[in-house]
Amino acid sequence: MVKAYVFLALGVLLALTGLVWTLQGLGIVGGSVMSGVTTWAIIGPIVIVVALVLASIGLRRLTGRGR
Repeated sequence: MVKAYVFLALGVLLALTGLVWTLQGLGIVGGSVMSGVTTWAIIGPIVIVVALVLASIGLRRLTGRGR
């Protein structure tokens, strides 16, 4: 049960991080050396996909369908 919460929390935090990286890479969020750098516009969505997988694992374990 605790592992499920860890997966869920990690997934949410990674998704938010990936979103910020994507927005910085696209130049929407400024004020960083990452702003406007295409690399972060590519890495961000990849991190979001990994985060969604982790969050879905956590949700499946919490609902009991992942056993």
